[in-house]
Amino acid sequence: MSLYSRIFRPLAFRGDAERMHNLAIRAAEAASGSPAFCRLLAARQARTSSRLRCTVAGLEFQHPLGLAAGYDKNGRGISLWAALGFSHVEIGSVSADPSAGNPMPRLWRIADDRGLIVNYGLPNEGAGRVAARLTGVRASVPFGINIVNTNHGSQAKPATDDAIVADYVRSIRQLESHASYLMLNLSCPNTSDGRSFVSDSRRLRLLLEAVRDAAPVKPVFLKVAPFASLQALDAFLEEVDKVPLVRGFGINLPPGKPAPLSTPPAALREMPGAVSGMPCQAIMDAAGMEIYRRMDRKRYVIIGTGGIFTAQDAYRKIRQGAALVQLLTAFVYEGPAIIRQVVRGLEQLLARDGFTNVAEAVGVDMAASPRATSSPIRSIPLDTLSRH
Repeated sequence: MSLYSRIFRPLAFRGDAERMHNLAIRAAEAASGSPAFCRLLAARQARTSSRLRCTVAGLEFQHPLGLAAGYDKNGRGISLWAALGFSHVEIGSVSADPSAGNPMPRLWRIADDRGLIVNYGLPNEGAGRVAARLTGVRASVPFGINIVNTNHGSQAKPATDDAIVADYVRSIRQLESHASYLMLNLSCPNTSDGRSFVSDSRRLRLLLEAVRDAAPVKPVFLKVAPFASLQALDAFLEEVDKVPLVRGFGINLPPGKPAPLSTPPAALREMPGAVSGMPCQAIMDAAGMEIYRRMDRKRYVIIGTGGIFTAQDAYRKIRQGAALVQLLTAFVYEGPAIIRQVVRGLEQLLARDGFTNVAEAVGVDMAASPRATSSPIRSIPLDTLSRH
């Protein structure tokens, strides 16, 4: 067991989950403010071999493993995350206007299930303040900014389509110059404003055309939750295919609570939100595979997330079609040691199977996989959306 698992995690897990998370972010911000400390920490990381290096959407990565959006919402610790060994970092979600998110409590650990329940409601400082913080930041790894429509709260009047589109575009214009890539979060079940851009082709088209007209030069990805049906996925891809600037897809948490869970039902009823970590692994694997089967593989790539706790988990997602992978919940449960464990293990798995580079393994398990035409994707129906 690592020092984190023996000492820090037991202490941290005694406290409120969000409070302890905020303490961790403040510590990361302080550490990131010391370039000497970050250089010293980075020097202790093992050098990765050419077997793990990859190029995705024109960006160079030392290995495929990154930190997923949701951990560092406002970009406070980018230098530390890079020094710890992540090959890339995705911050956010960030919206055009600041948002307080949902009332507390809104984050819980479900340790028996190796997961978290998240009902944050997208709190963040807003694009302007995040952009100001990132001015002058020289990250040693690529970092993306996850952009979302502003959550103005449950009491706010529903926003018009034009207002939602304008919200995304404002964020793009303020944040793009600070990022290596942009991830547009289209799956935000915390607000009715943001839910239907994936399911409504007209609104999705409106957004994508506005993003195209904003002319971002950085790679643009779209983050989507598992689709309710293959027909919905096909309709989504048909619209995205019309806008050449989109380079790929990220997979977001499925709404609701997957079953079965070891956490008692009575406890779960007191924890509204989406479940991250091991419980969502199978659903998100299935969602990624269906996107990979049906997308234009010469144009798009997938950034795989959901339940990565081991090198085998990361390797499985890569073999299922993910060009990059990201974790978050495992970082909470295992601490920084998880990064080296996954990266080293991934290199060993690639060597075992005779791959000279990780790119050769992307999608190999899908080569002979049939392309389904009508069966539903293993998912949670969209009408059961819960806030996260």
